[in-house]
Amino acid sequence: MGLFGNAHTVDPVSAQRDYARLLGQGEQVHAAYLLIRDTILFTDRRLVLIDKQGLTGKKVEYHSVPYRSITHFSVETAGHFDLDAELKIWLSGSSAPIEKTFTKGVDIYEVQAILTQFVAR
Repeated sequence: MGLFGNAHTVDPVSAQRDYARLLGQGEQVHAAYLLIRDTILFTDRRLVLIDKQGLTGKKVEYHSVPYRSITHFSVETAGHFDLDAELKIWLSGSSAPIEKTFTKGVDIYEVQAILTQFVAR
């Protein structure tokens, strides 16, 4: 389904269980999103970007971003002809942002609100 643009939210309890090996002791998943093949986890400590690579998706990169290293971020909402929304995150010490595309199955305003909650601490 993800190949056809049906990105969606993932139940945080399910994500907590599925990615338990990545989490520190006591770390809690507050929100999770599946974006085609990639997954984004918002925990109480950090943002975890899970990037499946290659044709089979067996090779996976786990990118951990502490919220304190996020300098700013932007969201671009979907338009009439462009159905995808974008999230860009800039990290201290890096000029190029991390970019993630959200399809119509995800409310980009919800993603922005969750990110704001953790970055503004």
